[in-house]
Order: sequence, then C-alpha cells, then structure tokens
Amino acid sequence: MSLLTKIFGGGGKGGKGPSPQEAIQKLRETEEMLTKKQEFLEKKIEQELQIAKKNGTKNKRAALQALKRKKRYEKQLAQIDGTLSTIEFQREALENANTNTEVLKNMGFAAKAMKSAHENMDIDKVDDLMQDITEQQELAQEISDAISKPVGFGEEFDEDELLAELDELEQEELDKNLLEIGGPENVPLPNVPSTSLPSRPAKKEEDEDDIEDLQRWAMEAM
Repeated sequence: MSLLTKIFGGGGKGGKGPSPQEAIQKLRETEEMLTKKQEFLEKKIEQELQIAKKNGTKNKRAALQALKRKKRYEKQLAQIDGTLSTIEFQREALENANTNTEVLKNMGFAAKAMKSAHENMDIDKVDDLMQDITEQQELAQEISDAISKPVGFGEEFDEDELLAELDELEQEELDKNLLEIGGPENVPLPNVPSTSLPSRPAKKEEDEDDIEDLQRWAMEAM
C-alpha cells in the first residue's frame, strides 16, 4: 500500500469515494442554499417584530405569539450560522487536503528522482520526514473533526424576557400615539372690552334728595 493511500485512504468495498473536487463543489452548493435560508429567516424575523409592535397595545396574545415565532426564527438563524461556519471550515480543509495531495504527489516524483540520482541516500531520513508529514496530517484531521461537531441550542424561551420586550414595544407605541394626537399648547383667550360700563348711582343718595325736597315743600306751604 502506497503512502498516499495510507494518508487519504483507498477505495473500500463499496467503491471509490468522491474526489476532493466533488466534495468541495457539494459544500459550496450547501453554503449557497443555507445563505438563502438565512435571508429568508431574517425577513421573517422582521415581519414578526412588526406584528408584535402593531398588536402590542391592542392584542397582547397576538403580540406574544409573534415574539415567540421571532425567537424560533432567531434560533434557526443561529443554527444556520454555526452550520455555515462548520461547512466553511470543512471546505477549506478539503481544499487544503486537495492541495496537499498534489504536493505529496509531486514530492513522490521528486523522491523517485532523488532515489534515482542518489542511490546511496539514507532511507531512514526519508521515512522520518514522511512520518512527520503523516503525523501533521492526522493532527489537522483531528482538529477538523473536533470543530465540525454540531453545537446544541436551547429549546426554552424566557417568558419574563418576552414580557419585558413586549412592555418596551407597548411603551414605544403609546409614546408614538401621544405625539400624534397632541394639540397646540397655547389656546388664545377672548379680548377684554376697552370701554368702561356706566356707574350706578347709590340708593342712599337718592333717598336723601327726596327727603330734602319734602322738607322744602312743607316750609313753602306754611
């Protein structure tokens, strides 16, 4: 079995596996599909947020349902983000592996040329070199496997957190309505008439004048 077969594996009983180029192409197609899914979820999140704002002061139940749907969409979006990161790392690893395959092939050709040119070369040194390369490839694969493990996300939503968010939306809607229905602050008052009213004579003065007239008439009669 050749060195390349040991490092990258040979064809099993089920037939030859996909080439690195085929696997890279499949990963690129998956990345494109997940990116479109991201855009769709982002639009859904915005729609549910608008529904929650619209119903925050009118229909609290509908607003809470909209917020729950928004949280589910956000969870899916976070999962897609993690998956995309894993796929991107795996694709880069495959691209590097494909490059390394070509490099190792060329190194194999160079080794044959060196063997032909230097029959007396110490083979133990070559084996040590290739063993170091193999160990590094195995280490890179172990790192790739560890990073590509799926990450779990929580299933429950914090009801207090949802209610707090709803309260903020309700307050925002109330402030907006108050600003829309607010009238002018200063209302003009009617003008005060500039002319003065005639004064009314006092009743006491009229009575005194009548008494004086009676006295004068009595004296004249005598």
